[in-house]
This record gives sequence, structure tokens and C-alpha cells, in this order.
Amino acid sequence: MFDPVLLKSFVAVADTRSFTDAARTLELSQPTISQHIRKLEAAAGRMLVLRDTRTVSLTDNGEAMLGFARAILAAEDQAVKYFTGSAMRGRLRFGSADDLALTQLPRILRDFRQLYPHINLELTVSQSGNLVRRLQAGQLDLIFVKQDAGAEGGRLVRRDRMVWLGHKSMTVESGTPVPLIAYQAPSLGRAYAMRALEAVGRTWRITCNVKEVNGALAAVRAGIGIAVFPQSLIPPDLAQVPASFDLPELGDVDFVLLDNPMAAREPIEALSTAILSRPVQRRA
Repeated sequence: MFDPVLLKSFVAVADTRSFTDAARTLELSQPTISQHIRKLEAAAGRMLVLRDTRTVSLTDNGEAMLGFARAILAAEDQAVKYFTGSAMRGRLRFGSADDLALTQLPRILRDFRQLYPHINLELTVSQSGNLVRRLQAGQLDLIFVKQDAGAEGGRLVRRDRMVWLGHKSMTVESGTPVPLIAYQAPSLGRAYAMRALEAVGRTWRITCNVKEVNGALAAVRAGIGIAVFPQSLIPPDLAQVPASFDLPELGDVDFVLLDNPMAAREPIEALSTAILSRPVQRRA
């Protein structure tokens, strides 16, 4: 019933409160904008816009139409994206480090699946080292993992800082062995911890071996020990340990995308672009 072309002109007028500015925004002539508004008012059977020599305003019906127009245009945009993207087909075996799955990544993947419904997305969540090995073995097409800052290879999504993570009730006396919650070896976080502690001659003891991020966070919340974690991904109920713990700096870490050069490029590039174009931070 309501032509999207007319609705776009109406929204432009409502946003700018000017027929001249609306015409400039849409790269149309002012008479064309005026004609679109008249046609839309005829279709609605209501007056939508009031204008005199100095001002442009919306009637009550115009305000109501503005909400509908935005919704209709948004739905049209989604439909265009859906059916444009749906032409892409194939299989994409994607792997993500488990702590990076705590970010906006699930939402990115959900939007990706809606945009490309004919791509068979297979998700694997594991430790970074395991995902790299599976990628090298040809078992995965694209992975989102952590690696030492500045290491060669992959596309950098963002750089973060590794920190010591603990519960507010946790205490560690200076000079005493550090109670460490760590992934089973080999593990990037475990390597960061031991490398930093060895560099300053600090001893440690493994108080909990874990296989995945939820186990590590549960152990930290229980006060069993402290863990190594990307600073930007710290949950709100936990915190970076205070300086009184006298622990060494851990250094930076890179979040990167690595891909299999033998895999189909189009799905890889589509998901890589989706991840690179969205903020990767702890989800709310």
C-alpha cells in the first residue's frame, strides 16, 4: 500500500524539516519530493505534513506515519540484505577460542547465519592452540584465536592486555607461591603466566587445571586461585588483582583471524568481514 520510494522522501522531510534539504539528501528535485509527499498523503487518506513559508512540521498522523515508515524501510533493508546474501552457498568450518566466545561473537554469528542462510556454518569452540593445529590439519576453514602480540600471520582483530584475574576476596602474600588456575598444557594463558613468573623468579603452584573458560571462571569465583585473562573480557563480578600481589606484567595478546588457504574464499571473507567490522568486547 505504501510505496517505499514515497516513504523515503517522507522520512527525509521529517528528519530535515525541509523539502529543500530532503531533496538534497536524496539527490532529487524539490518538486519530486513534494509530489512524493502528496502521493503518500493520498494513499494514507490523511494530511501528514504541515508547511508554510518558514517551517515544516508533522501532523499527529504524520508522527504516526513516521514510525511505520521507519519500520517498513528497515524491513525492506533486511529483506534486501537477506536475499542478496542468500546467493552465497557452501560450508564454513569456523573455530573460536572459548574466552573469545564471551564477546559479541555469538551475536555476530547469529546475524551472519540470518544474512547467509545457505552457508552451512559449523562451529568449534576450543583452546587457541588446539584450533591452530586443526586448521593446519585442514579440519577447519577459519579460526578466531589469541596469539602472542606481534606474531606473524593472520588478520588482527584487536590487541588486548593479559592480566591476573581474581576474586575480590582473594589474597596472595608477596613472595609466596602463586595459586594458579590454568588450562591444561599446552595453553597460551598458561604459557603467559609461567613465562612471566619465571622471569622474576616467582614460584607458583597449580591449584586447578581446567579445560574451558567457564571452569576457569568458576574456580576464580570460588577463590581457588588466580588466572590469566584478557583485560577487556573480565566479567563484572571479578577484577584484575591489586598491585599488592606483586605479580609481574604479562604483556599484550592479539586476537586474530587465521584461515585455511585451501578453503573456499567467499564464505571466509564474508565472516571475516563481519567480525572485523563489529566491536569485539565482553558482551553485556
